[in-house]
Amino acid sequence: MAGKYDVIIVGGGPAGIFAALELTRAAGLRVLLVEKGKDIDERTNLVCGLGGAGAYSDGKLTLTPEVGGRLKDYLGVRETESLVSYVGELYLRFGAPDRLYGVGDRIDELSRRASLAGLRLIPVPLRHLGTERCRSILKAMRNHLISRLELGLETAARSIIVDGGRVRGIETETGERLDCDYLILAPGREGADWLATEARHLGLTLNRNPVDVGIRVEVPVAVTAELTDVLYEAKLEYLSKSFDDRIRTFCMCPAGEVTMETSGGSDPIITVNGHSYANSKSQNTNFALLVSTNFTEPFREPIAYGKYIARLANILSGGVLIQRLGDLMEGHRSTPARIERGIVKPTLREATPGDLSFVIPYRHLTGIIEMLQALDKLAPGVADRHTLLYGVEVKFYSCRPHLSPSLETEVGNMFAAGDGAGVSRGLVQASASGVVAAREILKRSGCPGGAPRRGSRRARNLPGAP
Repeated sequence: MAGKYDVIIVGGGPAGIFAALELTRAAGLRVLLVEKGKDIDERTNLVCGLGGAGAYSDGKLTLTPEVGGRLKDYLGVRETESLVSYVGELYLRFGAPDRLYGVGDRIDELSRRASLAGLRLIPVPLRHLGTERCRSILKAMRNHLISRLELGLETAARSIIVDGGRVRGIETETGERLDCDYLILAPGREGADWLATEARHLGLTLNRNPVDVGIRVEVPVAVTAELTDVLYEAKLEYLSKSFDDRIRTFCMCPAGEVTMETSGGSDPIITVNGHSYANSKSQNTNFALLVSTNFTEPFREPIAYGKYIARLANILSGGVLIQRLGDLMEGHRSTPARIERGIVKPTLREATPGDLSFVIPYRHLTGIIEMLQALDKLAPGVADRHTLLYGVEVKFYSCRPHLSPSLETEVGNMFAAGDGAGVSRGLVQASASGVVAAREILKRSGCPGGAPRRGSRRARNLPGAP
């Protein structure tokens, strides 16, 4: 890595990769993508490395502007719909399956029954990649890009260089200066703290996102089969009667596995997550229940708050806590013996039996129990005493820098995209946000829509593109 680049992309997750795919459609641009983690084949960290957290995710493509991020706030619904469709087609070209969930005649009946249970069902057209297929698709994208840009793996950005209100480049952790005309910041959830720190250092306006804290629920496959067979992921919302808090299902994994996720770099925390494979099935389905909370002034540290809750679970368990719902309702902790004789066998055997009431705030736990009871009316068995609860699950939606409709920050020619910038909360909108930033750069550099600049080589198309 040396010299000056037209564009530097910080972060090799979906936002960074799709920005690179869009930029390299036009020849003549010198593009560098830096990623602090390892290549996809060499990764051991679930959230850090080429492919980002998406490489180890369940691989759900939610094909709507209504969930998975805030792009419609910047672009409007129609333009976001167009981008979502474009991104969905690219995933298909790189190997995503054709099957589409969340459409058809049965949706109306499920929505009606959800309403009777006090829930709101949000139908979502969805393709499921599966964890192993997600990795293969991202590897195909990497293989397509490898000859079209420079890739700096195990290269962490330390600081952003700005002069005269415009971005000039970055400095790496090793002290190397890398200059550029345009910078796309797409550090992912793992880099959210770094981005917030740099934004404060540069005096940028930051908007706080809600804090999402909750648990992961595990039930037999049959309990949710009527929902997952049609929807794959049932996106349901509930307003708690006790506190009027919004609680939602998240990342439903039919026949999947509960997993542990380590994040935080030099100060790591362990949280719980879940995924499903395309070709390997368990006997259980798992999903998260998350409570969204907006705090008032002077609270300014949603990420620190989420990490504090996670560390309580880590202190008590050494990692992740597990508790039967019946034990929680009866006011005593689960023990290894109680877990062992339960009907639902945990897919995360490393979880430590204990008591989630020592970790989850009372307000959150009350709402979660209320929603489980509402869900039981829609899918009988969800609130069974043998249902397993894992804690904690925390979603670190970072502070959002103030962005223009093209996702440009208050620093000229510096853009922010993806989950780490608080723009997205899933694969599709993360990918689409990278496209938004790339298209604006192509426009400014004289390559609108991927067309070649005068005197440059022919534009390089993506697989399957005309």
